[in-house]
Amino acid sequence: MFKPLPAFIGLRYAGAQRSDEDSAGLVSFISGLSMIGLILGVALMVIVMSVMNGFDRELRERILGIMPHATVYNANPDIDWTTVRDEIAAAPGITAAAEVWQVNGLAKNGLDVTPLLVQGVNPETIVNVSTIGDFLQPGSFAALTSDPVEAGIILGKGIADKLEISVGEQLSVIVPQSGNSIGGGRSAAQLAGFKVVDIFHSGTALDHSLAIVDWEQAKALAGGAGGAGVQMRVEDMLGSFAIFQQLLRQLPGEGYYGNDWTGTHGNLYQAIQMSRNLVSLLVFLIIAIAAFNVVSTLVMVVIDKHGDIAILRTMGASTREILLTFVSQGALVGLIGVLVGGALGVLGSLVVTDAVAGLESLFGIQFLKSDVYPVDYLPSELQWGDVALVVGAGFLLSLIATLYPAYQASKVQPAAALRQDF
Repeated sequence: MFKPLPAFIGLRYAGAQRSDEDSAGLVSFISGLSMIGLILGVALMVIVMSVMNGFDRELRERILGIMPHATVYNANPDIDWTTVRDEIAAAPGITAAAEVWQVNGLAKNGLDVTPLLVQGVNPETIVNVSTIGDFLQPGSFAALTSDPVEAGIILGKGIADKLEISVGEQLSVIVPQSGNSIGGGRSAAQLAGFKVVDIFHSGTALDHSLAIVDWEQAKALAGGAGGAGVQMRVEDMLGSFAIFQQLLRQLPGEGYYGNDWTGTHGNLYQAIQMSRNLVSLLVFLIIAIAAFNVVSTLVMVVIDKHGDIAILRTMGASTREILLTFVSQGALVGLIGVLVGGALGVLGSLVVTDAVAGLESLFGIQFLKSDVYPVDYLPSELQWGDVALVVGAGFLLSLIATLYPAYQASKVQPAAALRQDF
């Protein structure tokens, strides 16, 4: 006796329509909605994961490219920081080191005032631990002279915008000195004038807080107070805390302290990871809902095809073959949905950064601002492993969703079905 191929019949039913029955059109409509929902869910999942990968990349490569992985300080004014820098650079797990003098102060231009972190650097060594030079004009570091008359300063774009200042203009920097006092006990302050030699735009929150001057200028602003130290980069960024703690134990002398990037930017890293997990979970639930819409599609197909199922059973089709017939139909819907959704997700991940930038330019607005978000643009990094995971999970959910209606179809009794059909 002739036995039709289950997969062939399933694929035939997936696209079949009977013009003399309204139910067939309804089944096709619901099947189309299920496929569209699956396509959108998979595409959104791929795009969301790519955006979260982009934020993670920007933290590691851009923000932590400019800022050090760890910094060691000591308040002792007699320390030879050049020697300490060389010792740290030679320590296990350290790839580069550079001396730095950090001072918290206020920048003033006319009536405009804003807080900033002033870093005094050695132009010859800072490039080993920071990518800040990638955002500067050639010769900017050379303009950071130790001469107080011609002292230069490099500002972040956010600071420059707040102060409404441009390259070549003069800027005043004020640093409170709590160690000294005047008459009535009020704190004195160090005041110095600088010429803005460059303005960097990294697209990160550092644009709103960081200013760079020569080492000697920062030392004069500190007025003998602490703030001197050594910045470093480590081989294993995620293991920076252990490397840093081991380094503190190995350094000769006492009074060394400091922090690594997990203390300064660890909350940002954790927020990115948590956001990625939560958003991924939400979008995954969207995929699950879309996948299980296949259940309603196949249930209606089973109801609509009771007579056809009964005829197949009378022709000798086994329970297993009926089961595979409807699994094939649901698998086709799921396969098309996840493949098209995956393709759209890949395309969206590749263009989302430019698309958002285009919308910002078109409407004259900025969706992300670096004084609120880690970066001032929407980053994206496509990882094919994520695409494979999303597509595979979506197809698996679709396949699981077909099992119940397919099982119900396999239990149809030929005699009862044919009696109801006629």
